[in-house]
Amino acid sequence: MSSLTLKPVHHGEARKLISDGALLIDIREMDEHARERIPGGKHLPLSQVQKGAKAPQGSPVVIYYCRSGYRTVANEGLLSAAAAGCDAYVLEGGIEAWRDAGLETERQPSTVIEISRQVQIVAGLMALTGVILGTFFNPWFYLLDLLVGSGLTFAGITGTCPMALLLERLPWNARFRPRANPARHAA
Repeated sequence: MSSLTLKPVHHGEARKLISDGALLIDIREMDEHARERIPGGKHLPLSQVQKGAKAPQGSPVVIYYCRSGYRTVANEGLLSAAAAGCDAYVLEGGIEAWRDAGLETERQPSTVIEISRQVQIVAGLMALTGVILGTFFNPWFYLLDLLVGSGLTFAGITGTCPMALLLERLPWNARFRPRANPARHAA
């Protein structure tokens, strides 16, 4: 039976469902998933679900998780549809609550900072630089703050962040770029 919305599930109940065969799915993007994940789960980035990808088959129950649970709940209609015939749940509090409860996660702390945090750091440094240079050297440097504010507003309205797209192309983020499907290009 397919659920119309995601049902919240506490980490204790989620562990029981997983031991009974439920499929655990991480909807975070590759950079976040590479940094830390719950062992035994599958990875299905939200960006792929938005393009029509479905949850892997093989279990009548699917439990989705993200960092805090907010992203999963915000996209519950899309994720419920992707569960295709399964009961679908959202892990309350996401991987943060799982970890805070002392449950096992796989970590790779040496992994690059996730793109969203890279954007926050760069945007913050650009705005701070604009304020400092505008205050001490030339008021025209305040235009840098206008650029940052405009870019963040554009990203919020459209869901597309040009700065994130640029940062994804930098060498240290290369391993997190989506790869083309070789089978698609074989013909």
